[in-house]
Amino acid sequence: MTGRTHDMAAFTALAFIALTQPLPQISLATGITAVFANMIGGIAPDIDQPTAPLWRNLPVGGVFGRVFRVVSGGHRFIFHSILGIILFGFAWHYFLQILQPSFPQVDLNIIWWSFMIGFVSHLVMDTFTKEGVPWLLPIPVKFGIPPIKDFRVLTGGFIERFIIFPVLIILTIYIFFYYQKTLLDFLHNHLK
Repeated sequence: MTGRTHDMAAFTALAFIALTQPLPQISLATGITAVFANMIGGIAPDIDQPTAPLWRNLPVGGVFGRVFRVVSGGHRFIFHSILGIILFGFAWHYFLQILQPSFPQVDLNIIWWSFMIGFVSHLVMDTFTKEGVPWLLPIPVKFGIPPIKDFRVLTGGFIERFIIFPVLIILTIYIFFYYQKTLLDFLHNHLK
């Protein structure tokens, strides 16, 4: 899937999970940071690809991307697996612990969860592509839905651009519409 589809899928997943679970009281800074962390999580598994959106936006990002590609074993390898989820989860948690003293008004547990929701949504979406995802590394078998590779989505192809991406937008709008009372209650009572 392309970066924009991953961003939309991450946001859709975050919206669904946030609006269907009991909502804690959070600061506006936490809410904004959570959405930002979710978007980063949505593209983070592609850290192993030099042309990924994450690297394109940095001056020397291509160099870092090539290094990460070699270190990680290539694109859609370790960072596209359950092992990758665990590694990124621990690394992100550690990084947030370092930042905690600088951002005392931000609930870093919510930031961690928002990032991880985006990260997992990336892997789920890539499972529908022709390449599949090696969920069970170190077992190097790539899994895809549906099991027949010819019926899966081509990254950046017609189905992704004109069916999957618009459906994600419609689904997100539906989630906000269906849970509008919860959303309005959250904005009124839970957002500090």
